Amino acid sequence: MTTTILVTGGTGTLGGHVLPLLTEAGCRVRVLSRNPRENKSGIEYVACDLLADDGGPDLDAALDGIEVVLHLAGGPKGDDVATRNLIAAAQRAGTVRHLVYISVIGADTVPLGYFKAKFDAERAIVDSGIPCTVLRAAQFHDLALKTVRAMAKLPVVPAPGGLRWQPVDSREVAARLVELTLGAPAGRVPDLAGPDVYALGDLARGYLGARGKRRPLLPVRMPGKVGKAYRSGVNLTLEGATVGTRTWEDFLAERVA
Repeated sequence: MTTTILVTGGTGTLGGHVLPLLTEAGCRVRVLSRNPRENKSGIEYVACDLLADDGGPDLDAALDGIEVVLHLAGGPKGDDVATRNLIAAAQRAGTVRHLVYISVIGADTVPLGYFKAKFDAERAIVDSGIPCTVLRAAQFHDLALKTVRAMAKLPVVPAPGGLRWQPVDSREVAARLVELTLGAPAGRVPDLAGPDVYALGDLARGYLGARGKRRPLLPVRMPGKVGKAYRSGVNLTLEGATVGTRTWEDFLAERVA
């Protein structure tokens, strides 16, 4: 495949797995980056901030001649704004025939700003008229590790009751996204989750065990609408999801033990 694919968020965790898979498939890749970077074999970097001034002329230049966009860029807030800026530039370019977006399981059900922004981005993409593919994934093992590593620094580790995750390996998400990007637009595809569901306290316990450490865990109740949502499991896809194979224990054995 010789089409140039524009990748947003290509310098993040997921992008680090996606880029080599695309170049191995014979694709030319153009990457949006907030900061200038040197080009390397098969990869061209364009400095552009999707949140600044509607992306500006740099975003228009980045989309010049682009037919396929893989939208990985995301952060604690502003995903909806960045996505609308990207869509507007893609519509101006008039050449984009496939927009692939990575979202999160529970985007339309978890009452938190991050999830709402993801859902608003999904809706903007679907309503744009650009043929699209949307994949929702569970939290990555990398995020779970960051979370429990911070928790484990406390003398007593909080264990929020009813808070369960179904963490998935970011490499498996990357492989699925590349498969979707090289295929035809498919709309909303089945969610991608990890093979097992864990209480957050169990994730922390597994991390502590891998480090050979002990900490007491203190059960705590999550209040309000957010607590109720998590206790009902709206952040999980227990049926109908594509399920990865790499477990939390596999990930810890590689990264921690």
